[in-house]
Amino acid sequence: MVYRPLRYEQVMKAAEAFDVRARRMFNGMGVYTGEKMFAFLHGEDVGLKLGSQDRESALALPGAELMRTEPDAEPMREYVRMPKEVLDSFDKFQYWVNKSAEYAQSTRIG
Repeated sequence: MVYRPLRYEQVMKAAEAFDVRARRMFNGMGVYTGEKMFAFLHGEDVGLKLGSQDRESALALPGAELMRTEPDAEPMREYVRMPKEVLDSFDKFQYWVNKSAEYAQSTRIG
């Protein structure tokens, strides 16, 4: 399964304050700021890379969980699949996208 164009457009709009680009990977799309990936799109899902405290907060949201590229795949340990409530609110989504992009930029490894 690939990503939904609507989700791609949503991420790109929310991250317009950052230098972002995207490229296909696995069965979806990775979104990068500079050389560091901060988001992964797969079907309807958007996974955002978050630091430990933000990841804990995000995982406490109803419906959030660690992102997987396939249902039976190992979870992407730093990526949280954003719940529908966040995806349906531009302000909430932009807040989490900014947290994700800022975290990715602060890491030493992409």
